[in-house]
Amino acid sequence: MNSILKTYFPVADMIAGTFGSSCEAVVHDLSQPENSVVYVANGSVTGRQVGQSFDHLVHQVLLNKDFKNDRVTNYMFESSDGRKIKSSSALIRDGDGNVIGMICVNCDLTACQMMQARLQSFLSAGQEEPEAEKDVDQDVMAVIDELILKIIGTADVKNMTRKKSVELVRFMDEKGIFLVKGAMDKVAALMGVSRVTIYSYLDEAKGKR
Repeated sequence: MNSILKTYFPVADMIAGTFGSSCEAVVHDLSQPENSVVYVANGSVTGRQVGQSFDHLVHQVLLNKDFKNDRVTNYMFESSDGRKIKSSSALIRDGDGNVIGMICVNCDLTACQMMQARLQSFLSAGQEEPEAEKDVDQDVMAVIDELILKIIGTADVKNMTRKKSVELVRFMDEKGIFLVKGAMDKVAALMGVSRVTIYSYLDEAKGKR
């Protein structure tokens, strides 16, 4: 083994010690590809052991579009048991510029993903996006019908300008009237227009026309 590689052993220990049990650092000796792993700090992340070979050097490091300056950072792979691992790798060169090894840092994202899920759950408003035209019971429908009648009021729908019609439809949409099943048809009938026309009013109200 090239003595330069041994100088990276304490670096590997420092990295693993800094980021804790979910992080490992591995030093490879690329002069012996079949048994390239020569040092592992906290091998519990991927189960890496001295004497094993490299796995990701070609496909995810050397052929990675982001590989430059002898390194690539934050590429992803899955462990044998399906955990997501974030990895960064850098080549190691000797004094003559020849590649002799590689140091890899592997971080298990399981704990981070769990924390992210918990934060998303905590920060959620607890309300799902309303579905269009929800079914309601007869009592509620009666209230909705009454609201529609009051919104339209005594307006002369036969002679109502398009602008006024759009304003009425916009108001009903903002109040959630059209989330109720059957409301669209009810409004169309009371305004003396088709369902398609109500949709066109909605589009115009939302600036889609």
